[in-house]
Amino acid sequence: MNRRTALRQTMGFIGLSSSVSLSALNSKINLEKPNNQRFQIGACDWSIGQSSKIEAFDVAKTIGLDGIQVNMGSEKNDMHLRQKPLQKAWREAAKRTGVKVGGLALGEMNNIPYKSDPRAEQWVQDSVDVARALGAKNVLMAFFNKGDLKNDPKGTQVVIERLKAVAPKAEKAGVVLAIESWLSAEEHMAIIDAVASPAVKVYYDVCNSTVMGYDILKEIRWLGKQKQICEFHFKENSFLLGQGKVNYPEVRKAIDDIQYAGWVHIEGAVPEGKNMLESYTYNNKFVREILA
Repeated sequence: MNRRTALRQTMGFIGLSSSVSLSALNSKINLEKPNNQRFQIGACDWSIGQSSKIEAFDVAKTIGLDGIQVNMGSEKNDMHLRQKPLQKAWREAAKRTGVKVGGLALGEMNNIPYKSDPRAEQWVQDSVDVARALGAKNVLMAFFNKGDLKNDPKGTQVVIERLKAVAPKAEKAGVVLAIESWLSAEEHMAIIDAVASPAVKVYYDVCNSTVMGYDILKEIRWLGKQKQICEFHFKENSFLLGQGKVNYPEVRKAIDDIQYAGWVHIEGAVPEGKNMLESYTYNNKFVREILA
């Protein structure tokens, strides 16, 4: 029996018995990290309970991840990773644990919108410097909740103008500003075309786009063939990966079609009442099998 067959049988067993423990599931798909380096598997630090905390490196090491997507901070701590001593501490933690900084994120823009608040505009400018200091290539710009751009042409135009202003700095630094939102592939491309910079791309979350009813396989192939996807979130809401709405084997085929290589970060995917560490150990192994 090969590993993929074993995974399918394990997943089928999950569906038959709700009493199976996550520890038992993890033991059934005890996979080692693949030798190839086409993909690196990480998790959002906020999803493993350590948002913008240095402890995220040790938790990620326990799970067996290659890296973490680091939240730059919050309004409360004044985006504290802008501080050089903290940047040094994060680099040292990465070296000590062997867990890389796989990306940077501006999650606070869900509450302090880029489209309307000058503080967020400054954070994006500063995120380029922070990403470079931490060795991250992509900065996730969140556009949800108060920052939502769906059906907001006025707000979208402000975002376009602000991205135009910061894009040259990002280009020079070799950093990509990655838009994650409720928008469709076509709506994302309208922004990218208007900004007209290689430093602005899409951060593609397969779960968010599934929730919106988009054809994610078509979108991945369309955006990917134009080289406009810089990174992926593999996510489920209140389910383990592979147990929710997203068809991950088909997502893998689409990713192969666009020849994507790079970071895949796991977000969410902890069922209600379940242990985070066990869930993420399982999710990590699931992703490694899908991407093997």
